[in-house]
Amino acid sequence: MRHRKSGRQFSRNTSHRRAMLRALTANLIAHERIETTDAKAKELRRVAERVITRARRLGDVAFTPNDQLSVADRSRRLAAQQQVGRFLQRFAVVTESEDSSKKIDLIEKVFVDLAKRFKDRPGGYTRIIKVGNRRGDNAPMSIIELVDPGAAPSAEE
Repeated sequence: MRHRKSGRQFSRNTSHRRAMLRALTANLIAHERIETTDAKAKELRRVAERVITRARRLGDVAFTPNDQLSVADRSRRLAAQQQVGRFLQRFAVVTESEDSSKKIDLIEKVFVDLAKRFKDRPGGYTRIIKVGNRRGDNAPMSIIELVDPGAAPSAEE
């Protein structure tokens, strides 16, 4: 019996499942929109929103320049960054075009960009859009993306 055991197992052991969710979270933060299966998208939503909430709960401390913070606020932000850094990898490479790519600091993006973007939003930072079934194995596919700060989800999406 699986009473009170939350989360999907995906027929993987714990370390493989954790590595998969870390990679999906890093890609979602780097690209802000990825395509994956429905089940993985639903599980990724839980993980990614917790990472963003960790940064957002700091308030303005998350995105204020370091020299303008008190010692206590610096230590709060450093502790939160270390907690997120234990789960999320530090850097990701995003391909902009065929011949150019850019290296992104994911921890900085979470704390500076996403915390500022979602500072007034009480949750629900991601949106899942179902796109049909995959051709090879007929698996239901979805696009999971970070929502825009002012945009409410519309009926046609």
